[in-house]
Amino acid sequence: MSMPTLQPGSYIILTYDYVPDILERRDPVRPAHLEHAKAAKQRGDLINVGAVGSPPIGAVFVFADIDPAAIEAYAAADAYVTAGLVTDWRIEPWTVVV
Repeated sequence: MSMPTLQPGSYIILTYDYVPDILERRDPVRPAHLEHAKAAKQRGDLINVGAVGSPPIGAVFVFADIDPAAIEAYAAADAYVTAGLVTDWRIEPWTVVV
């Protein structure tokens, strides 16, 4: 599957804030969390994702310009969210200038 051609400003960011003890609690649901992300990437919806901080304090997901409702559904179905490992999440447009 080819990746969509994106123009500057045509991304949407999903950010997660993690519980302080994410590293101790994530192992049982991590495989489902990663498979969920891989499926979104294979569909071409998710461009990139990664944890923020060391140790991780959250994550940033870069989505193609898709309906924010689809990103909201993605987050709501993520194993980290359903397991209570995400304390807050936000969906915001990301305007790329360079």
